[in-house]
Amino acid sequence: MDNQKLVVAVSSRALFNLDESHTIFETQGKEAFCRYQIEHENEILPPGFGFSLVKKFLDINKAFPGAPLVEIILLSQNSADTGLRIFNSINHYDLAISRAAFTSGVSPYEYIPAFGAHLFLSANGEDVRKALAAGYAAATIVSGAVANPSPQLRIAFDGDAVLFSDESERIYQQHGLAAFAANERNEAHKPLSDGPLKEFLSALHRIQTHFDQELSPIRTALVTARAAPAHERVVRTLRAWGIRIDEALFLGGMPKGAFLKAFGADIFFDDQKGHCDSAESHQIAAAHVPHGVTNQNRP
Repeated sequence: MDNQKLVVAVSSRALFNLDESHTIFETQGKEAFCRYQIEHENEILPPGFGFSLVKKFLDINKAFPGAPLVEIILLSQNSADTGLRIFNSINHYDLAISRAAFTSGVSPYEYIPAFGAHLFLSANGEDVRKALAAGYAAATIVSGAVANPSPQLRIAFDGDAVLFSDESERIYQQHGLAAFAANERNEAHKPLSDGPLKEFLSALHRIQTHFDQELSPIRTALVTARAAPAHERVVRTLRAWGIRIDEALFLGGMPKGAFLKAFGADIFFDDQKGHCDSAESHQIAAAHVPHGVTNQNRP
């Protein structure tokens, strides 16, 4: 079962709100930050942007009586010493997280493959860019939301440069919409190459196969700016991958936020900050995937 398990790595700042101590780190330096964390290690940290997502992931294990289907790993730039406050908070909230890497200020992304993580979710954009550049699935959580009361975990994805490669997006960026549409018609039967979050979606799909579709604890959606006829290549790509996606929204460039709200997304992954902002404006947690042509030469 272990090789079928979904493993998600989260940073301490994605899991908990560490804004206060992070400000001390940025303004007063590492020593002041360490002192602050040790002095306050018995104070429970408030939830961060990714907290409700992590909780829903862990709750999936309660719905399946066999071996755990999901594991959450902590990857933190804290030291083991200052990390005591983080684990005290994990215990307080009764989160089943036992594995961690504390790297004392060094980017922890190199531990992603060692833990077998399908996704690294962090509040540190630089760590995420390093992880993506090394070929690992990663996203920067940039906004939170009021927790969705539904017990079902609902995850929405953009298509190009997220689930799929940016090969078609490059044509759009360089040659315009007409050239993009013509290419997608001509290549409709040729599956798109894998994007950075394809294996994460595949791992979600494996969990779904353990449940009847109407009883699945996970529901997925593709929310893309594509429209007909460019939709066909996407449908055929997912079919070629053998992956079921529960809902597919082809919006033809419409803002995504209202549709994400209607879907009830717990989190939305997109390569464009503007779409993340649209999600945030509708109180949907958003994670930026700084991958592909639209993110080249951008900070």
